[in-house]
Amino acid sequence: MNTLHRYTCKVTLVGFCLAAASGAYAQVSSINSAIIMPRVYNDIPAAVGSYNNSYPGLITLGESGVSAPTGYADRDVWYFSNNGGVSPYLFQNNDYFNASMSVQLTGNDTSIDLEGGWLFSNPSGGFGGDLQFIVKDNGEIVQFGGPSFYGFSANDGGPLPNYVLGQTLILGLNYVVDPNTGANAFQYSVNGLFANTGTGGTTYYDLGAGVGAGSLAPGNPLGGYFQIQNDPANPNNAGQVVFDDITIRSVPEPSTLAFLSLGIVPLLLRRRRI
Repeated sequence: MNTLHRYTCKVTLVGFCLAAASGAYAQVSSINSAIIMPRVYNDIPAAVGSYNNSYPGLITLGESGVSAPTGYADRDVWYFSNNGGVSPYLFQNNDYFNASMSVQLTGNDTSIDLEGGWLFSNPSGGFGGDLQFIVKDNGEIVQFGGPSFYGFSANDGGPLPNYVLGQTLILGLNYVVDPNTGANAFQYSVNGLFANTGTGGTTYYDLGAGVGAGSLAPGNPLGGYFQIQNDPANPNNAGQVVFDDITIRSVPEPSTLAFLSLGIVPLLLRRRRI
């Protein structure tokens, strides 16, 4: 076999390796749509919902007439989908990702609870239950549920001013490997500012201790939600949340990157000798 043939074979082999390795994190890349699931809480069934799904540019969830003698709240949800919005995409343990979206919450009744933002549903409780990262009409910008709690806004002792209705913020949610511990972990950011930055803490919130610890477990959908509390005294009680600039991208796990480097570096060295 001459030098050219040997080089061609090596390129082909590395190509196969690249394809095989990329399969470990290609699932997130298949996300192509979103599905809206209205009224996952339907305590005020006479309220009127308004929904717009123009993923990835714009998703709007809204409710009006949220007023009844009894009942706590209505909640509407959207989830990422990889089948044209037929059903939610169910994340697996190795589906590492960086996700971001802008969130704008509005409403006309500040006496009730109004909130919207990220929702990572975790029916198995594998990472501590549903993870929420939201803004609220009481000024909070807060992440709670799952493995952690962190308040970004001043009323929780955080570094940012309290949220004001109508304000647009960019909320980032990452699922990655903590390079300090090797454990699966979440990261949260607001307008590029990560939780715990500058406080001496880590920006990573581990799902478990030790290398590879913590698991999403199959069957966890990710998306956004809007929740509005009932106000029996206000028949005009209404609000909405607008999600825009929605992005999610795959992040290769460190072991995959290491595998790729083992294949590429020798090839580059060999090529220089040709």
